[in-house]
Amino acid sequence: MFRFDAEKTVSFCDGIRRRDFLHAGSLGFLGLTLPDLFAIKAQGAINTENDMNCIFLMLLGGPSQVDTFDMKPNAPSEIRGPYKPIKTNVPGIEISEIFPHTAKHADKFALVRGVYHTAAAVHDTGHQMMQTGRLFQAGQEHPHVGCVLSKLRGPRGDAPSHVLLPRPIGNTGGNLPHGQSAGFLGKQFDPFVLNSDPSKPDFKVPDMLPPDYISSVRVDRRRKLREMVDASVKEFEVSPDARLLDDNFQQAYTLMSSAKMREAFDLSKEPDSVKDRYGRNKFGMSCLLARRMIERGVRFVTINQFETVFNEITWDIHGSAPFSPIGCYQNEVGPMFDNAYASLLEDLSQRGLLQNTLIVATGEFGRTPKINPAGGRDHWPQCWTMLFAGGGVKGGQIVGASDEIGAYPKDRPVTPGEVAATMMRSLKIDLGTELTGLQGRPIRVVEHGVNPISELF
Repeated sequence: MFRFDAEKTVSFCDGIRRRDFLHAGSLGFLGLTLPDLFAIKAQGAINTENDMNCIFLMLLGGPSQVDTFDMKPNAPSEIRGPYKPIKTNVPGIEISEIFPHTAKHADKFALVRGVYHTAAAVHDTGHQMMQTGRLFQAGQEHPHVGCVLSKLRGPRGDAPSHVLLPRPIGNTGGNLPHGQSAGFLGKQFDPFVLNSDPSKPDFKVPDMLPPDYISSVRVDRRRKLREMVDASVKEFEVSPDARLLDDNFQQAYTLMSSAKMREAFDLSKEPDSVKDRYGRNKFGMSCLLARRMIERGVRFVTINQFETVFNEITWDIHGSAPFSPIGCYQNEVGPMFDNAYASLLEDLSQRGLLQNTLIVATGEFGRTPKINPAGGRDHWPQCWTMLFAGGGVKGGQIVGASDEIGAYPKDRPVTPGEVAATMMRSLKIDLGTELTGLQGRPIRVVEHGVNPISELF
């Protein structure tokens, strides 16, 4: 993945640092003598009729279905848990009391209550399947749906196709890929990663703003870089470094030099009342950034609500350290999601953007219906609930059902492949499209026979 990271530097084989390269670009260095080198590779014509967007909310840790969106108030206490259902603005649809603001917007979203997968009950495999539709096998990493969109649609003007906020998923215990890269498509289709906390008072996007000053040492380094490139342009053009620059860094330079995209990241433009409504935390401010990016042409935004499940309050409520207690749903995690999600739905709707922006919210799995001895719930990929809104989805409905304790799908089971197919249908991607995998083997964007959740449309 390509990251905007102020704390790390990446060096080329000749020792020139990536950061110096980018800062040179901010001074008008790039493109002066190598316009062809930095031409953006064409990614296909953009059909305005297919201009759909997506915001994907990865609720890291795996929310408990029976404590959030598929409550079982008549079940025994060790099943139903501590929370009570509340009515929404749609008759017959109830959700947990931890989501009072979301309840006011039930007409905008659909609940899919029979999602499941059959992979191991570990976070990493769930991340893979829910973001790509497939489990990684035989060393083949499948691309994130947002990366598929980047490959097939390309960027709109200065806006990157796919942005990941605020940081990639880190350690969740399995030491496996999380499915947030372009996989076999190649790094040129990786998302742009903010790699910064937008809730910090001093937040700015690293490497997108020109330096405050330029020392003589830096000027000399830039001069030497230019001389090196000019002297060996032919060799450089075919080198791995040049290809990396062409595929990734030019896009970073475009962002850095684009007033529109710099403005998209400038949260000071938003009133304090709006920031308060979204929530002044990483997830809330990331959702606000996502709205601003969609407004400015970004096609796909992935938001990780958390980055790890260790020693951090998350949806991963095993009940004992280093994991979270079930009470955090009401005190911290629930309000964090509730404020941001409801605000995102409201703002996109008011701006006329919800109809062409799909919002998907899911964890990597659900939680055990029965509360464990530590007072929490453990991993449970056999059944959980997802939320779909916008992007052509019919809100105010429930698709499928779980059994009486929320353990298994009772009606209309849904697989990760069907979730991916649903997202691609909303994004107007032909499900028969083939991508080039390892060894040049054609790979469909979804498996043969896998269909979208048709009830949503």
